[in-house]
Amino acid sequence: MEIPKTGVVKVLFTYEVVWEPSDIRWASRWDTYLAMGDVQIHWFSIINSVVVIFFLAGILTMIIVRTLRRDIAKYNKMDEEDETLEETGWKLVHGDVFRPPQRPKLLAAFIGSGIQLFCVTFIVIVFAMLGMLSPASRGALMTAGIFLFMFMGLVAGYYSARLYKTMKGTQWKKAALLTAMLYPSVMFGTCFILNFFILGKHSSGAVPFSTMVALLFMWMGISLPLVFIGYFFGSRKQPYEHPVRTNQIPRQVPDQMWYLSPYMATLMAGILPFGAMFIELFFIFTAIWENQFYYLFGFLFLVFIILIISCSQISIVMVYFQLCGEDYHWWWRSFVVSGGSAFYVFIYSIFYFVTKLEITEFIPTLLYFGYTALMVFSFWLLTGTIGFYAAYFFIRKIYAAIKID
Repeated sequence: MEIPKTGVVKVLFTYEVVWEPSDIRWASRWDTYLAMGDVQIHWFSIINSVVVIFFLAGILTMIIVRTLRRDIAKYNKMDEEDETLEETGWKLVHGDVFRPPQRPKLLAAFIGSGIQLFCVTFIVIVFAMLGMLSPASRGALMTAGIFLFMFMGLVAGYYSARLYKTMKGTQWKKAALLTAMLYPSVMFGTCFILNFFILGKHSSGAVPFSTMVALLFMWMGISLPLVFIGYFFGSRKQPYEHPVRTNQIPRQVPDQMWYLSPYMATLMAGILPFGAMFIELFFIFTAIWENQFYYLFGFLFLVFIILIISCSQISIVMVYFQLCGEDYHWWWRSFVVSGGSAFYVFIYSIFYFVTKLEITEFIPTLLYFGYTALMVFSFWLLTGTIGFYAAYFFIRKIYAAIKID
């Protein structure tokens, strides 16, 4: 075919399709494309993580339960024998342990967003594990997650309100607005800015402006009112009951050991939860950034349960050591320490970027670290909320077990 130097040339392409019957069931026809390599390594890594985490969890539980039983028996025996003996350890701060923390509105907003993320993550993983959200259906996971997040605003508002009322908060309308706006505004604002860079590259992966506006209206029209409704009902409920009264005058906190400093405690506490999930994190990063399918939701559910157990136990242990050091500022510490694994997730994302991805341009690098920062922030809220509630229920339990006049 001769192509002239000027003018327009029309080229016709034709193709032929032959339909042949297949013995493979329709539900199994994606298995060829969803097959992942190194399945044995994956199995070995998961089993290894399960064994190590449960072994460490058993040791921690045995140590802290034995220590607590001895402490409680000693404190109750002291009360029976001689009331003039000086109190020591974590019983000494019983009059300050439930003193409301600084910035209660911000803490309640973080906890509310964390509960919202926890419910969404748990439901999506369970439905995906049961085969109702297949990765073969493009966008199904993201759509389900967004809709669930919008409607879980009711749960976030309710639990945030009860916690805020327990911390003696009175400005529940401002707290409700902060809970409804803080996390979604960070996510929406960052994605909106990053989307402009994608549009500047004329990429087909850019989210249309109409879709962004629709998400904004869903946020303002569904999630925000539901958070306020949840706050209304939560603020009408009774606050959580505490087994001991709070003194009017706060006691002075003595100097702490070096390993109980906030930064060191966060670094030490983040290792255990991260060790439980870093292998699965590799497969998730591969699915997101290297266009591969991720469908091992049974493994992901198992890792999620292990993450909950490890975050809860490491938060309880760190708060117990803190109280033994007569430091009663545990509200924020339990949240931050339990979310310490998010720091290691960010470090791993840098390692993955350097070793696995071949990205050299500015815009793709910005997109990678922008979206990764959002993932790390969400993971921090999720794990921090798990650790906070574990520590909170633990503290209520141990102070209810001792005799205090």
